[in-house]
Amino acid sequence: MPKKRKSRGRHKGGKGKEDLVQCDECGALIPRSKAVKITKPVVAVDPQLVKELRDKGAIIPQYTVTKYLCLRCAIHRGIIKIRPEDERKKENIKWNFF
Repeated sequence: MPKKRKSRGRHKGGKGKEDLVQCDECGALIPRSKAVKITKPVVAVDPQLVKELRDKGAIIPQYTVTKYLCLRCAIHRGIIKIRPEDERKKENIKWNFF
């Protein structure tokens, strides 16, 4: 049976088995190299309050949140688009994060 992709949809190469991560949307266990990783900076304060505090010179801490999504959830949320057949072989993928 022919292979659809040379890499079988993963980034690990010939390194053997790797860690599984859990999708933050549906809870599916997927290989780490197959998951879509999203990092987003988050501020724990209301945006209008942040603007007022920054105008007064306050420093507001922000932390990064890392999410792993399976391909089904990433496509469903619009983070990954299904590309036309002639564009699928191209290496330079432009991801749409938030």
